[in-house]
Amino acid sequence: MSRTTDLTNPIFTDPEAARAHFEAIRWPAGPYCPFCGVMGDRVAALGGTSMGPGWYHCKDCRKKFTAAVGTIYERSHIPLTKWFLATHLMCSSKKGISAHQLGRMLGLPYKTAWFMAHRIREGMRELSPTPMGGEDKIVEADETFIGGKERNKHRAKRNVEHIGGVGKEGVFGLVERGGKVRSRHVASVSAENLKPVLIEQLDRASSLMTDGEGQYRLIGPLFARHETVNHGIGEYVRGDAHTNTIEGYFSILKRGVTGVYHHVSAAHLKRYLGEFDFRYNERSAIGVKDRERATKAIKGAVGKRLTYKKPLDAVQVGKASF
Repeated sequence: MSRTTDLTNPIFTDPEAARAHFEAIRWPAGPYCPFCGVMGDRVAALGGTSMGPGWYHCKDCRKKFTAAVGTIYERSHIPLTKWFLATHLMCSSKKGISAHQLGRMLGLPYKTAWFMAHRIREGMRELSPTPMGGEDKIVEADETFIGGKERNKHRAKRNVEHIGGVGKEGVFGLVERGGKVRSRHVASVSAENLKPVLIEQLDRASSLMTDGEGQYRLIGPLFARHETVNHGIGEYVRGDAHTNTIEGYFSILKRGVTGVYHHVSAAHLKRYLGEFDFRYNERSAIGVKDRERATKAIKGAVGKRLTYKKPLDAVQVGKASF
């Protein structure tokens, strides 16, 4: 299905179509009360009221609610049509879409579009992920650094000692070949930081592929098989040993940060990583179309309400979960 056809979907222009679409996603078996959980004939639609369509009443706890209660859309004055169009644009843009561009396309102020984008990213976040890999599965692990290049700075502000990851934010990634990716903002890429992440996120029966960095020498023996490639001597592939898959993912991430967002603060880096992880895990190469990807992001909005202050909270780098 082409992107042009997708953008003519009535859920982007008709409030009633958008509401029905969201109710069908959240309540596939019929409405239920988000406060006490009852459903069926104990939940009644409130028709012909001044509150407008989409309101329901629970006969047990006697509370009124809509499908938006307990989601990222709760108490939002932005219509669902714009929420769904923003979600579609973010899900169909491989390297992301900036808040400025989103605001121009939706006719919203920059701050509103920025906040919407962070809410949508929260909906993309995977809850309670199970360990990756397993018997006969290959998982690649690697790290990269997000930050500006010293050569691009003004000569007066350039620090020649800032090489490698110095002055940048570390990102550690795991990718199962043919499967999912998970990336994480870490304080450093030392063995002390990476070991608990690998133990928690990776099945011990997996085959682990890494580069020849020293931190992996202590971690590798914990898994069924560990192979390394030595980039220092120009070795990138040896049999099935390589880290090309995770490096390919990092290339998409960096093109998004450099070409679309230009600057990503340390406080919000984990949300951008969640966005890129989601698009990769629901990629077209495994048969997921733009509309299906957007529907999954909308479904993920349930149970993840954010207030305006919460996205501004600084994260505890290296201790936030995937």
